[in-house]
Amino acid sequence: MKYRKNKIKTEHSIIKGLRRFLEDNISDLDNVTGIIPGEIKVGRATGENLAVSYKYSTRSGAKLIARSGTSVQEVFVITKNPEELKELIELLGK
Repeated sequence: MKYRKNKIKTEHSIIKGLRRFLEDNISDLDNVTGIIPGEIKVGRATGENLAVSYKYSTRSGAKLIARSGTSVQEVFVITKNPEELKELIELLGK
């Protein structure tokens, strides 16, 4: 596909540290067929470190929220097993 690399759609910008996180932890999962970073918004919280959290399951997989500095980005993951992804995100967050 034209804008995909390691299952990650790269047509738009990705916040600092998120691409490496997705490549290292999520794109290698067998059940994951695609990762689509969404719009970048400005949040109120500050902090330099990347934090990724599981938001909810969707019809095609799951929605994650990534925060880095004052930037917030939605990430949609296409997967047949969103529970496995949720467990992984919770484990990585500890």
